Amino acid sequence: MWIQEMVLKVLKLSAQGVPQSWITLEQAVLHYAAQQVRWEAGAPVAVFRGGHNAISGLQSEITVNSIIGTCGVPGINPFEQHPAITNDKLFARDRQVCAYCGDHFAADALTREHIVPVSRGGPDHWMNVVTACRSCNHRKGNRTPESAGMPLLYTPYVPSLWEDFILRNRRILADQMGFLVAHLPRHSRLHG
Repeated sequence: MWIQEMVLKVLKLSAQGVPQSWITLEQAVLHYAAQQVRWEAGAPVAVFRGGHNAISGLQSEITVNSIIGTCGVPGINPFEQHPAITNDKLFARDRQVCAYCGDHFAADALTREHIVPVSRGGPDHWMNVVTACRSCNHRKGNRTPESAGMPLLYTPYVPSLWEDFILRNRRILADQMGFLVAHLPRHSRLHG
């Protein structure tokens, strides 16, 4: 059971419901113990037991839910959020589909493809990168899609804060996913 607890993350939100971070169970317990949890949602995921009260003899107990809203000023403004690009998040955004041939691939057969090559001044930015299989990336080479005769099958986009939280955690519980999906933009590829 403790192996599952080591990988399980709690979705920490501001009191207003804006995602702040994925935290460990131990970090969540500290928020509960410090009385910083303003509200909770989702299902209970762990119970931590402490010492016994000298007077009552009762053992202290903290039940941690999968989603907690904490006190304090949010550390993240969702309108100023610019998520960092990683290959894992890029491949998840694009659902592991090559932007040129349209085939689905395992992550180890994919590459980060710059629409305007970096050598031609293209930035390493969400709006200039797509997922490509190794074959298509090699065929396109140091050219733009137009000059290579390889039109894009889908357009890139910058993930929202809620999409970024989905993209950066591989082990999201159903209730956490439900909360995040409810806030996804309509154009998100992460729906369904």
